[in-house]
Amino acid sequence: MQKIYYDILEIDQHSYVIGATKKGLAFVGSRDGSIDEIKQFYDCQLFHDHQQVAVYAKQLEEYLTGKRQTFNVDTDISGTSFQKDVWQALEKIPYGAVTNYTEIAQAIGRPKASRAVGSAIGKNPLLMVIPCHRVLTKGGQLGGYRGGVAMKKSLLDLERK
Repeated sequence: MQKIYYDILEIDQHSYVIGATKKGLAFVGSRDGSIDEIKQFYDCQLFHDHQQVAVYAKQLEEYLTGKRQTFNVDTDISGTSFQKDVWQALEKIPYGAVTNYTEIAQAIGRPKASRAVGSAIGKNPLLMVIPCHRVLTKGGQLGGYRGGVAMKKSLLDLERK
């Protein structure tokens, strides 16, 4: 069972659960999500530890207040090779830009896998850090988002300022 250290970032009347291992950032939760959200991704023991996640919380706060456009943190996440390919493609989407599921599927060399791309995006444990909010439907609609459509819209609005 994995040990995950967590803290809750409070900013602009919203809270975000942040989880890390000794190796790096492992989880960023949805806006106003509960600590139980981590358990959807990890079989873990949770330990509240502000110090262990402080560097990650600082960068997340800077992003959410418009002072940071990219993250520079070690991460400790696991997934299938397909999921990792999708997540790496998401990290290449520039701040303020958007793409769609089909374009991500093409970018990873799997042009017919747009539904599987959507599934891999839904399993992204690092909201905002791996910017899955920048992926829209082919028709330009917001589509689904683990953090909810309102959170996705507010992140896109933040990046358009």
